[in-house]
Amino acid sequence: MSRLENLLGAWSLTVADRLDAVGREAGLSATDQAAVVTLLTYPDHAVSWLGDVLALTSSGATRLVDRLAGAGWVVRSPGDDTRQRRLRLTQAGVDIAERVMRSRETALSECLAPLDDRARGELERALERMIGASTGSLLPALRTCRLCDRSACRSGGRDCPLGHTRGEDAADA
Repeated sequence: MSRLENLLGAWSLTVADRLDAVGREAGLSATDQAAVVTLLTYPDHAVSWLGDVLALTSSGATRLVDRLAGAGWVVRSPGDDTRQRRLRLTQAGVDIAERVMRSRETALSECLAPLDDRARGELERALERMIGASTGSLLPALRTCRLCDRSACRSGGRDCPLGHTRGEDAADA
């Protein structure tokens, strides 16, 4: 392993630990956080779709939705057939998802604080290339973006480096 790879691995764990701590402070697991943020961006999808995005088994997705509904963050509505239920955040769910996003922003800003503007620009370009090359299909892309702030990704006239997460492709997944 090269030093760069080792440093990247160490930094990845540092960032992941800080983001996990954000969720624990809010009383949310990493999966809970991903679920509410994903449903904020993609409402009215089936339980099975959410399970696929979060890499959960069918029973795991059902337990997650039961937990979120029990907390008052998600409501189920009829789906395309009697076996499916569509999911939508309640106002309390929207509030918790937005809280997760704000806390995530704070934690990530702290991680980037040591960098000056030039270094930040270089890192942004490198990350865009790395993320853009990380997957070529929709489901893994949605998994990568499960905690993304879509408006931040699309700021300045740019778009998600995982192009297949845009528009109808993601809505129909």
